Amino acid sequence: MRDDPSKFTLELYPAIAEIGQVAWDRCAGDDNPFVSYGFLSALEDSGSVGKRSGWFPRYAALKNTLGEVVAVAPAYAKTNSYGEYVFDHGWANAFEQGGGQYYPKLQVAVPFSPVPGPRLLCRPDFPAEAVGDALIKMAQTLDCSSVHITFCSEAEWALLGKAGWLQRLGTQFHWDNQGYRNFDDFLAALSSRKRKAIKRERRDAAQGLTFKALSGADLTPAVWDAFYQFYLSTVDRKWGGVYLTRAFFDLLGERLGEEVVLMMAERDGKPIAGALNLRGREALYGRNWGSIEDVPFLHFELCYYQAIDYAIAHGLKRVEAGAQGEHKIQRGYTPKPTYSAHWIFHRGLSDAVAKFLAAERPAILRAMAELDEDSPYKKLGDAA
Repeated sequence: MRDDPSKFTLELYPAIAEIGQVAWDRCAGDDNPFVSYGFLSALEDSGSVGKRSGWFPRYAALKNTLGEVVAVAPAYAKTNSYGEYVFDHGWANAFEQGGGQYYPKLQVAVPFSPVPGPRLLCRPDFPAEAVGDALIKMAQTLDCSSVHITFCSEAEWALLGKAGWLQRLGTQFHWDNQGYRNFDDFLAALSSRKRKAIKRERRDAAQGLTFKALSGADLTPAVWDAFYQFYLSTVDRKWGGVYLTRAFFDLLGERLGEEVVLMMAERDGKPIAGALNLRGREALYGRNWGSIEDVPFLHFELCYYQAIDYAIAHGLKRVEAGAQGEHKIQRGYTPKPTYSAHWIFHRGLSDAVAKFLAAERPAILRAMAELDEDSPYKKLGDAA
């Protein structure tokens, strides 16, 4: 029998420690490390979220009449739209040009991490849509223009859509493990031309380099010092913002340990590039990467091929390699939909966004179908 949501109260907290690790992780589960207490607290305690970033923690906890936490959500009051990867800058600009105030808004997301997963984290048998209803009411009391639940699960997206939330689709590229025994087994599933291209890329990237996958005790301060320089070098090249502080990586290694998988490339024992991944129960999630040398195809090797090697060796079902990147298709990653749900209080803006999304969704699906046709996997009639 389900609990009666009307008997529960939602409270927001500026620090996740006020909810507590046991209560949080009991709701979050152990499948996706990005919604774990360890990851979110590392962002907060390192100063990566807060005033400097425009992400102000407002962790949501739904409690029963006994004061027990039955659901939580990683919520933030936002004063900008940076670090989200589901772009609403156009909505904000249109609203403010019309005299409205788009910020602050309430963002339910994992900061700086375009990783799909659950966002309304509930104990078994508690209705996730009730958390959405509570977030709407709380956003009104905070005088927010809107609530945005980004990179949520498909099930949450469907439930929220039925409750009247605006639904948005996006695209990422994931690799699926079809029970491959090793990398060569995976290559055998590809067309001859694509198979040869990947072999050539791996050969060119590996010249003079050694590769390691570091976790747990291997993640020393010296390793994180090197990786942080790689991270900064990527930010500099992309004209992006330095969201993550150096302290974040130390805390990440301490709190997630074996769930952190850091792919490192070394030349003569010196690290020159790295790719940061987190390991969930079924997937390896790619996050940040960087290099201090310009080595052909090294990005593909560290971020895509080493991740595939790792997933096969550890029996993981998939690799999720992050946002964007149609170039991933030729390397065995296929297009997958991502989901977000939005509640906008201003009726005029909500109606305008709804019309936009109604046109965007079928366009996204058509584009995904076209991209899927470029898959490197063998098609019926292809030569071995």
